[in-house]
Amino acid sequence: MIAWRLALRDLRRGGRGLALLALCLFLGTAALAGIGSLAASLTGALDAQGREMLGGDVELRVSQRRASVEETAVFAQAGRLSEVVSMRAMASAGGAPALIDLRGVDDRWPLIGRFRLMPGALAPRPHGRQVAIAPALAERLGVRVGQSLTIGAARLRIIGLIAAEPDRLGAGFALGLPVIVDQAGLEATGLVQPGSLYESRYRVRLAQPEAAKRTGDRLVARFPGAGWTARTSEAAASGVRRGIAQLGQFLLLVGLAALVIAGVGVGSGVAAYLAGKTRIIATLKVLGATSRIVAVMILAELGLVVAGGVAGGLALGAAVPWIVAWAAGAALPVPPRLALYPVPLASAAGLAVLVALLFALPALARARAVPAARLLRGPVGSAARPSLRLLMAMAVIVALLVALAVLTASDRALAAGFVAAAAGLILLLWGVGLAVRAGLARLPRPRRPLLRLALGNLHRPGAQTDRLVVALGLGFSLFVAIAAIDTSLSAELAKGAPEKAPRFFAVDLQPADAAAFRRAVAAAAPGAGIEMVPSLRGSISALKGVPVARLRGATADSWVLRGDRTLTWSAAVPPRNEVVAGRWWPADYRGPPLVSIEDRAAAALGLKVGDMLTVSVLGVEVPARVAALRRIDWGGLGLNFAIVFSPGYIQEAPHSLLASVYSPAGRDGAVARGVAAALPSVTLIRVGDVIGKVGELLGQLALAIRVAAGVTVAAGIAVLVGAVAAATDARRYDSVILKLVGGTRRQLLAAQAMEYALLSAILTIVALAIGTAGGWYVVVHVLELPWAPAWGTIALTVAAAVATTVGIGLAGSLSVLRARPAEALRRL
Repeated sequence: MIAWRLALRDLRRGGRGLALLALCLFLGTAALAGIGSLAASLTGALDAQGREMLGGDVELRVSQRRASVEETAVFAQAGRLSEVVSMRAMASAGGAPALIDLRGVDDRWPLIGRFRLMPGALAPRPHGRQVAIAPALAERLGVRVGQSLTIGAARLRIIGLIAAEPDRLGAGFALGLPVIVDQAGLEATGLVQPGSLYESRYRVRLAQPEAAKRTGDRLVARFPGAGWTARTSEAAASGVRRGIAQLGQFLLLVGLAALVIAGVGVGSGVAAYLAGKTRIIATLKVLGATSRIVAVMILAELGLVVAGGVAGGLALGAAVPWIVAWAAGAALPVPPRLALYPVPLASAAGLAVLVALLFALPALARARAVPAARLLRGPVGSAARPSLRLLMAMAVIVALLVALAVLTASDRALAAGFVAAAAGLILLLWGVGLAVRAGLARLPRPRRPLLRLALGNLHRPGAQTDRLVVALGLGFSLFVAIAAIDTSLSAELAKGAPEKAPRFFAVDLQPADAAAFRRAVAAAAPGAGIEMVPSLRGSISALKGVPVARLRGATADSWVLRGDRTLTWSAAVPPRNEVVAGRWWPADYRGPPLVSIEDRAAAALGLKVGDMLTVSVLGVEVPARVAALRRIDWGGLGLNFAIVFSPGYIQEAPHSLLASVYSPAGRDGAVARGVAAALPSVTLIRVGDVIGKVGELLGQLALAIRVAAGVTVAAGIAVLVGAVAAATDARRYDSVILKLVGGTRRQLLAAQAMEYALLSAILTIVALAIGTAGGWYVVVHVLELPWAPAWGTIALTVAAAVATTVGIGLAGSLSVLRARPAEALRRL
């Protein structure tokens, strides 16, 4: 109780010195709690709306065909059944056609949720030759309710604009704008033909939703080899779930980095605070206070401040879903489920407390162990090296930190790798800081007094150079890396792709219409290049004779196994492809099916030349031997396929053609109108629209990363402010002595400017070296794109870092320069 009363009294009289400690913990905790709460709120919204987004309790999907009479009867026995057929198509109202995502629904759709049209609709839902379209499509085509548009071979009347489509998010990513027709309207378009690229989805609403997984597995097993895949409401919007989990995990790791930087500030703040309490601690020990009482008193003070900073960070972090829903709700894939989420809050609080304890322990141990006589002679920082007991305690805390960070992560391998990399980077930066101090101390003393003073301030006893290099170096390196990645992506999307990429992709092109398609393109854009290949859809059903359903581990999660893939066959090695293993089959080969796999896909599946691969095509199992592995140049956005068959047996399957059109710029509208007039069933996908969608997603990703990195830099700035405050007494002493020997304020300010300019130069070198190296690795090895950063943008980033460092350093020195010699000498 004595220690507790002393702690409260000391905090009331001089606790403002711990304000920066609380700020650092507030920023780090808020980052972790906010990111975790937002990810949990989005995942919670997906879980709560899973049945509605799926459109039922079980969904069974198959590509390029519809269910047979027998299959439909079996599905209907399980529960209430609804059928949805989806495909890409073109819609036109007399002008340039637009790409759409066409869905043909039956009268029972949607089984769960409610389909709504905007006010002014002519009917609740479309029937026959009627259509409901997205408001954005109406604006793009310049049409309104009551008018007509052409889809395929049908002229359909617009009866309303779509306001709510409950299963839209569960349908997955779509380039086109939504359009709804019923089954009769879909048949009128004439778009569903043998070989057309479409997908049939059969949703079942069960009397017992908890039996969804068993029912789906049973229905798929009832028709083995028919190409059916089943999903339940837990897997609805699986792509969105994966994206949220991956982005949330990455941002959570960035938030952990911010918390570690904040920990550096905690260490500096505690050391500075205890240095200011030297006389109080010494007096207490002289009066008989034991080291235990002193330690408990200090721990109580720090505990109260840590609790306040963590509580404030948790409060802000818990409010992040509400803030994001208010500020950017329309940009989110699903509105967040607004609630308190204890798990991310508890995880953030635990990490924050452990980090605070880890970085505060050295200063606490010194304050507890140093005798009173030594305390009276100097600051706390003059104690000996840490004891073995202290190092063991810090090692235990580090182990707890790593365990908590890894065990609470959705991707533990990624979290462990990030923690290891972050620890290595922090140790590297700390070593750089110590090396800078040692190197500056060994330099010849400059003749200019101000430069000599500036160098001395960076390596003198008690200097914060090593801590500043760690905190600010990590934050600014992250900003440089983000700038390099962002500008390299922008350069590739804006410059590289349009020069090499086709202007259009054409899908659902029937082999009999190939000549008509070439004529239509040639008439609209003379000299345009056309690349045309056969295509069909199929899914990998077995690897090396093992069914995909029985696979476990990383192989089962490979992207190649998720749903259907577009396949082709070719007698020769396709353009933009290079055989890296095995041999390509002869041009006249007609033996058992052979297959070539993209090298990275083969590595993900654990396949090598000679292994067997089974692909389900329209319900027929096609076993093939891997004859060659290929490296593909995906950068040109041409027609590339991960799986290529040998000609022969695979050609007997109903198929269509895929075509890429390399037309001159400025002829896009003419090509789209010409093809739509000649072949209304052909769908043209403008490559510029694809690039725009990708750019929009990358822009949202970059914005989220910048916000998280901003918290990291804010924590680094707080550390800088704390370091300036920690050196206030020493700088006041220097200022007074220099004034007494004739120094002016201008000279002292110039010395401070030199000091922080030198520190900024060190941080610039560190940030450029680490940031560009990290950005290069991500761009070249992760994204596999050309390294093309905008050095001007990176230079502006570094300039902002320099200006921030120098500005804060000088602003913190103004109070020191105003100190009067007589008053300062009385206080020292």
